[in-house]
Formats: sequence, C-alpha cells, structure tokens
Amino acid sequence: MPTVVLMDVSLSMTRPVSLDGIEEFQRKNLAVHGLNMLFEHMASNYRLEFTALMAFSSLWELLVPFTRDYNALQEALSNLEDYDKTCLELALQGVSSVVQQEWGNGCPCQLQMTDAMENLEELLHLSGGDGQIFTVDGPLCMKSVQAMFGMLIDRAYSPFHAVLHCGNLSSDVQVFPRPEPVVVDEEVEPIPRAVSTDLEIVGFIEIADISSPPVISRHLVLPIAVSKEVDEVGTGATDELEEEPSASQMAGKSPNFCVLLHGSLKVEGMVALVQLGPEWFGMLYSQADSKKKSNLMMSLFEPGSDPLPWLGKISHLGPVSEAAENPYGEDDSKSPFPVQPQVKRSYAQNVTVWIKASGLQTDVQKILRNARKLPDKTQTFYKELNRLRKAALAFGFWELLKGVAELLERECTMLPDSAHPDAAFQLSHAAHQLKLASSGDSQYAAFDHNIVPMHTDFSS
Repeated sequence: MPTVVLMDVSLSMTRPVSLDGIEEFQRKNLAVHGLNMLFEHMASNYRLEFTALMAFSSLWELLVPFTRDYNALQEALSNLEDYDKTCLELALQGVSSVVQQEWGNGCPCQLQMTDAMENLEELLHLSGGDGQIFTVDGPLCMKSVQAMFGMLIDRAYSPFHAVLHCGNLSSDVQVFPRPEPVVVDEEVEPIPRAVSTDLEIVGFIEIADISSPPVISRHLVLPIAVSKEVDEVGTGATDELEEEPSASQMAGKSPNFCVLLHGSLKVEGMVALVQLGPEWFGMLYSQADSKKKSNLMMSLFEPGSDPLPWLGKISHLGPVSEAAENPYGEDDSKSPFPVQPQVKRSYAQNVTVWIKASGLQTDVQKILRNARKLPDKTQTFYKELNRLRKAALAFGFWELLKGVAELLERECTMLPDSAHPDAAFQLSHAAHQLKLASSGDSQYAAFDHNIVPMHTDFSS
C-alpha cells in the first residue's frame, strides 16, 4: 500500500524544544529524526513500499514523488525550508491530487502526517474512523519521539512473516503488503479475521478451472533468505564478515521450497489452494511482470467454505487419483467444473415479472388469444394460465384472478356457433378454478397446484 508522508513546514514547527538543557532543537528537527527512523526501517524491512514526501504550510509542494529510493527521501528531509502558516485543507487536496494522478481512485493509500493540530480526531471521524493518531507520551524529547515512531512502525510497517507448508515441505516467507484483518458483514457479531502465520497448501488446481476469481487483496510471497545470525549483526561489524560469504550468496546455495513451488506452478500452469485460517482460503500462483521476470503471488478469497461457487466447497475437493474415473477424461477434453448446484438458482428460472402495466396486459392477451383457438391450443392455454396464476398468488394479486375469470366467462358467451363444443367447457372450467383460487381456499390457492384441462367426451 503506497505511503504519503505529509511534513508540516510552517512557522509553528520552528518552536524550540529544550532537551535536558544540553541543546535546543526545533520541533521540525524532532519530526525529521522520527521520519528518518521510519525510512531506515522501511529501507530494510519494507523496501517494496512506494513512498512520497510532501511539505505544506499555506501551500503544498511535492518534494519526492512515489519512489523506493529511501536515500532520496532522507536527503529531501535534510533540505527542508521554513514557510508561513498551516493550511491543512489545501494540503489534503494536494495529497488527493498526487495519489489519484499516480495510482487512480481504486488504490488505497496510507497518509502519515507530522502536525500539532488539535482537530485531527474530527478529521479521522469524517474520513470513516479507520486511521489512528500517535502522540508523544511524556515530555517532548528525542526519546519520546523515537518511542512514538516505534509504535507507528509496529502498527503499520511491521513485516508479515509466515511459514508456508505443503506436506513435509515448508518455507519461511514474507507476505507483502501485510494482509489486513477482514470483517465479514454477514456475521451476527462481526469479528475481524486475521490471516494465520501458518499457511497450509491443501491442493493444486488448473488455472482454467479456477479462472479469474474475485479476491479481496493480492500479495507478494517472498522467501526469507537472510539467516537470523546475519540479521543480528550490526552495521559496524562489516569488516569481520568480509571473508565470509554474504547472506544472498548463502541463500542462493541452499534449497528453498518457495522457489520450487514458484517454478512448478509456472511450468505446470496451475495454482495452489492455500488455507489462511478456519474456513478461509486463498490461492498461490505465478504472475509475470515481463517476459523474463515473474513473482509468486497470493490472492485472498472472501472468508467462507465455498468462496468460488463453480468449485463448490473447498473441503469437498480431492485428488484426481481417488476418483472412480478421471473427471478430466482420458485426453483432458472435459472438466468437472463448474459444479452444478443442487438447488436451481432463482435467476436461472423463467420468473414472471410485471414492472409495467404493458407486461401484465401482454400476458392476459396471450391467454385470451389461446382461448379463442380452443381446443387446438388447449395445452398452451393452460400453460399460460398456470403461469399467470402462480405469479398472481405470489404477489397476492387476488383481483387479477377474479378479473381474468370474468374475461374467460365473457369469452365463453361470445363463442360463435361454429366453435367446438369443448371450448365452452374448458373456458367455464378455467374461470371456475380461478375464482376458487382467488377465494383463498387452501386446496385451490396452493402455489404448487396446477389447473389441468377438463376431461370431456369431446376431448381426445
């Protein structure tokens, strides 16, 4: 998630701060010290993060556009100038302009702001309350500023380390950016669900079968190559390590399951289904940045046992070898997906909808046209009649049933002398059944009940 650092360079930041009577610093110096601490952490632990630096007072200025060069960001901090009064509104408009120009409207972005304003809580409330305000605990000094930025780093910029398991194989990985907790709205008492640090691969599936599923977020999966012994060595011990191989050289010589998995998925054209937590799944796959470079990615599905309807429940999937016959066929000419649902979907049924009066009028006229062609159109007449009847019962439109019954009785009286005798019997029978249904009698007003043609001596 990109980060924008908004630095206040107004005159209020030049106020002096006495540090134990030794030396006087400005508030701006303390802010610069804290931001340098943040940038140094991101350079070593969050180096893939894009960060921009902006300064503001009554106007705003983009000092460093979005970059991964943290040396450029630290250099810009050392060359800050002082300006006039603070105007936060224009600064936020500038942030919006910079973010939209670089990332568009669909990319979330973190905003870190150094300011002593008192209305930040109200600003967070207006923006939805997702942010957090970090304040100095105790007197304003170098140590308290470091502690405050340490809390910020732990909250927003701590790397997410996990262990990726597949049977007896495992690998330590870093997931970037850090997966955020997800709240399921459908739950009665929503509780944030976090991705587990133990990621278990439960199976593999072809890319064509999983298609392009809806996901919550996408993340890079990076193998953790640097050993703990090298991590713990400070910058002052470089002379002692010159004779020993570097961490990257050691990592390149040691086998890594994450590298094996990435290469296998890329060559075989498959994805790995991974369990993120109880009834929560995602997928691992290879995504190419260019013709020569690709990355191992992880996408998170919506929490639930069946996040992808065409696959069915993930727990019901199993190895092809355990099937009675190959579901893909001997020559891979067919696929077991999509899984057909046991209950027919409502949108797949021919549902009668009367949004406008013209739709209802069309259905009634269709019944009357078939009524005038009885007995040749007997089956079509009763099919359309039952369709209208069910829709009227579903909507509670009792008056419609009475009205159509009266129309059928009128058609019966207007039959010509040359009409077939069976037509009059069928029209009277249909009108009588509709009147019984409109009365609300449970026997005749049942939704699943169908009006069947009347058996007469004239009918074949």
